[in-house]
Parts: sequence; structure tokens; C-alpha cells
Amino acid sequence: MASLADIRDEYSFLEADDRYRLLIDLGRDLEPMPEALKTDATLVRGCSAAVWVYPTVHDDGRLHFLADSNAAITKGIIALVLLTVQDRTAAEINATDIERELEPFDLRNQLSSNRTQGIPNMIALIRSTAERYSGD
Repeated sequence: MASLADIRDEYSFLEADDRYRLLIDLGRDLEPMPEALKTDATLVRGCSAAVWVYPTVHDDGRLHFLADSNAAITKGIIALVLLTVQDRTAAEINATDIERELEPFDLRNQLSSNRTQGIPNMIALIRSTAERYSGD
């Protein structure tokens, strides 16, 4: 998957319809999440679409998130969020201003409120996971 900076650069040159396609493509590129992990425990509350996020930990302590959604655009949004934190340590994730990283995408103005209402909940889940693993 491309870096967040590369995607941000490409996104800035696109028209609205092409931005949707880019998000859908990002969602398609997400690592597959096994169906067995799509449970009530991994479901992100407050999203208009079903969104599941499951954290795993590498041997070196870096966090890796598996995620999926039943909506293509939402899955792309998840992919963007994960690009800000994927395979980083809990301390690095805690120090990352995820919202600021996503600001250039202007998702609130590019997408309907139904599509973006769950973003804070996705971010909160990632932060709480990082806090749990950092011991803070």
C-alpha cells in the first residue's frame, strides 16, 4: 500500500468522483480480515456501516490492525485511518495526531455525514488499544 503522503498528494489533484474511487481502491487493498474476527467485540460502535477493527501485536511490540466494513467507501476511510498508525509502537500511535494527519483529505466536506460519523469512534478504538498496550 502507498504511503499516506503519496495518497494525500494524489487525492489533492482529483475531482470528487475520482476521490470516491481512490477511497474504494484503498479499501480493496486492505489486508483481508477473517470472517471469524468480525464479531460484536470487534464492531466499532456509532458507524452507519458495519465496521470491524481487530488489533494484533508483532513480536517487536508494533501494533497491526485488521479491519473491514460492509461499505466500500467506509472501508476506504478505514484504510486512510490505518495508514496513520499501522505497524507502529503503542507509544508512536499515542503520539500521533490522527485527526491532523487526516485533515488534508477534508473528509467531512468530501463525504456525507453518514460516511464520516464513525471516524472519531475508529480513532478512539485505535487510541484505547495503543494505551492498553503502552501501559499508560
